Amino acid sequence: MRFFASAIRISQPALSSGLATTARATVTPMAIIGTWRTISTSADSASVSRSRRALFYVPGSDERKIHKSISVGADCVVYDLEDSVSLNKKGTARHMVIDALEASEHGKAEKAVRINAVGSGLELDDLNVILHSKRLQAIVIPKVQSAKDIHFVSQMIDAVAVESQRKRIRLIASVESALGIMNIKEIATADPRLDALIFAAEDYCADLGLIRTGTRKEMLFARQMIVNAAAAYGLQSLDLVCVDFQNPAVLHDECKEGREFGFTGKQAIHPAQIDVIQEMFLPDPSDLKRAIKILQGFEHHAERGVGAFNLDGKMIDMPVVKWAQKVVSKAKAGGMELPHVDLPSSGGSSSESASVGEKGNREATVKSKK
Repeated sequence: MRFFASAIRISQPALSSGLATTARATVTPMAIIGTWRTISTSADSASVSRSRRALFYVPGSDERKIHKSISVGADCVVYDLEDSVSLNKKGTARHMVIDALEASEHGKAEKAVRINAVGSGLELDDLNVILHSKRLQAIVIPKVQSAKDIHFVSQMIDAVAVESQRKRIRLIASVESALGIMNIKEIATADPRLDALIFAAEDYCADLGLIRTGTRKEMLFARQMIVNAAAAYGLQSLDLVCVDFQNPAVLHDECKEGREFGFTGKQAIHPAQIDVIQEMFLPDPSDLKRAIKILQGFEHHAERGVGAFNLDGKMIDMPVVKWAQKVVSKAKAGGMELPHVDLPSSGGSSSESASVGEKGNREATVKSKK
């Protein structure tokens, strides 16, 4: 039986200019002994534990694609009420989407909805329907220009959402314009519910009048601004859609580049893109093995009061340890099995020789004797 939510009409909340802007997350001081297996890079960020490698869009008015979405393996399935739905089907799509949200657990996939842009005149109807779902987990807000767009959706959650869900619904902001990039800091710190930033390439290029090229160099500044802001404020960052969905080589190149830039995931518009994206945005097995060795070495040396140390002939200090923590965190969130790594017992082996600090002390002693 089709589930029709009764749309509750409320007026748009006043967006007070005095709303406090709260930093997304504060960095937790690194634990010294025995806690690397559960270390988090931010104090309260749900995005640390929720993997969003592939964010897969499903047109909200296409019954066949909605049904098929139940079996896809994407980390996040986004039912779209915006660009993929024609204006005369918006109402039908809303009810099809809430039916889809309520119909299945979708395995481990996060269930999200992309609403119409704040200010479009359609967002209130979208939210008044989808916020009655008991299984909605995230809302993608398109065309975010400023923090006010996020404030509005967060206030709607507090006013309309099922009470048991209010603290569970996360927000994902899609930045699609020059103004959005200029306001990226206030967007990234707008609300504690915000988990991730999306870079929407096509709208951004249209806004600036850029000429799209295969090198993607025309979008370099905006993409790196997104990554930098996300990293600064404890958010995930999701890279552009590969519109050439019938060319696996292009998708592979885009995934490789996005991962090298620092993106944590990528948007998908075709089921064939999902597996490639999900695999490409997992840590490389060799990186994961080295990260575990680094964290074990850090723990071992920290017990002896040593900071920087030598591992496989390279100096390991706190920035490298933080990198290793992020690699392990991504692997765990993506369901990778952590390999077992045995560090040789201390004694001058090639894998773990004397710490940098100890080596320096010995050299100083030899020089003083001379």
